[in-house]
Amino acid sequence: MVASVVSCLLRGLEGRLVEIQADASVGKNGFFLVGLADASVKEARERVRSAIRNSGLEFPKQRLTVNLAPAVLHKEGSGFDLPMAVAIALSLAGRPPPEGTAFLGELALDGSVRAVPGVLIAAQALAAQGVEDLFVPEGNAAEAALVDGLVVRPCPDLAAVMRHLNGQTALPAQAWALPEPPGEAPVDDDLAEVHGQEAARRALEVAAAGGHHLLLSGPPGAGKTMLARCLPGILPPLTLEEAMEVARISSILGELDGVPLRWTRPFRSPHHGVSTSGLIGGGAGVARPGEISRASGGVLFLDELAEFNPAALQALRQPLEQGRVTITRTAGTVTYPARFILVAATNPCPCGWAGDHLRRCRCSPGVLDLYQRALSGPLLDRIDLRVNVTRPPLQALSSEPAGESSAVVRQRVVAARGRQLARQGCLNGALRPAGLRAHAPLGSVRPLLERWASERGLTARGFHRSWRVARTLADLEEAPAIAERHVLEALGYRLDTSDAA
Repeated sequence: MVASVVSCLLRGLEGRLVEIQADASVGKNGFFLVGLADASVKEARERVRSAIRNSGLEFPKQRLTVNLAPAVLHKEGSGFDLPMAVAIALSLAGRPPPEGTAFLGELALDGSVRAVPGVLIAAQALAAQGVEDLFVPEGNAAEAALVDGLVVRPCPDLAAVMRHLNGQTALPAQAWALPEPPGEAPVDDDLAEVHGQEAARRALEVAAAGGHHLLLSGPPGAGKTMLARCLPGILPPLTLEEAMEVARISSILGELDGVPLRWTRPFRSPHHGVSTSGLIGGGAGVARPGEISRASGGVLFLDELAEFNPAALQALRQPLEQGRVTITRTAGTVTYPARFILVAATNPCPCGWAGDHLRRCRCSPGVLDLYQRALSGPLLDRIDLRVNVTRPPLQALSSEPAGESSAVVRQRVVAARGRQLARQGCLNGALRPAGLRAHAPLGSVRPLLERWASERGLTARGFHRSWRVARTLADLEEAPAIAERHVLEALGYRLDTSDAA
């Protein structure tokens, strides 16, 4: 008899229903696997064979064919082990599985069920397809239980699954539970510990309030890294929708580690030697999320920006504009979220001391020009705020903090974000030109912005980005309209004399 069970194939953050059919028939003994399976799935034959035998079940001494349908989809991963073993056992028993059930999990040789990545995504996709009962590894049960309306059954081993299906001993269901957001937690890097740097502190607050990208330029030891690490502390906690998106990314990477939801915003700081695939996403087979997707909903910090691979930096341009990244490979096309705040830090030259008032720069004009050319105009044009950071006086470092704490600044940031979301449904940093005209009219200050933009040679992109920043500055002041002071401050963050890309 042919027995069929349901499982799920991941394609980025989407799940595709897969039917696994098993047929034991008369013929030469053998285990044949069909359905466009890659090497990781074909290896399942030996795992499944050993797991069935070591679970006290019978393995067919016949010609065994297992088909993974639809055959047009390339199958990869070890999550098909458990559904294959269940299909084979049901085929020998001559009965179908219960209606509305699905199975996911990797099998060890002794029959125990091991965790697999992407179970949260698979659970959401299967629930949308009418699956009611989902059998998953114990290590994935907490994330699967985030999907309301789905009965999740943690599986310790194959024998326990078959006892449940045979009506002998029921597997208890994992209770559905949506973790409550924690209260306000202390921050590791507090703005109160930043001495001086008033311009940089102000830019950090503006970046947090409007979702704007920020570039910090200055010599070594000026505090660029510390400022960047203070940014998550002035951002509000993740919303439920944002936390679920972060969990989906972590799930597909197998990084949830039993914690289904995290409410703190991600902070990713890849080394400047990261590859383009590591930063943007990619790899063999179906592309995996990169650092920009891991940072979605939070902060991406690129220290020593000029040292990064130029190809990787150029690949950032589309995600910075669109808030998502689309990766095409031979196995298919996937789209991942990339809604992060970029904080980039760079030295003014390779030795780091160009323009410093205490130490002399050792770089030749040619070396300095080559270093600065690594930061392309089109990339810089997508960064809203640019601030020069200078080293604070040494005597200030040993004094008591005099600036506002992160908690105080966060209150203003949360209030400004609330005004934006109530007015237009998104942060100012995500407004398109039509949205700017509708929700951030310039009114009487329009000639001022146009005149200064023309004198500074702003591109159309630079013009709109200064406009967005001006609206954020007004929101921080609870001002109903953009005023002249907001426009002038916003233009002050375009440090270059020319923004031509």
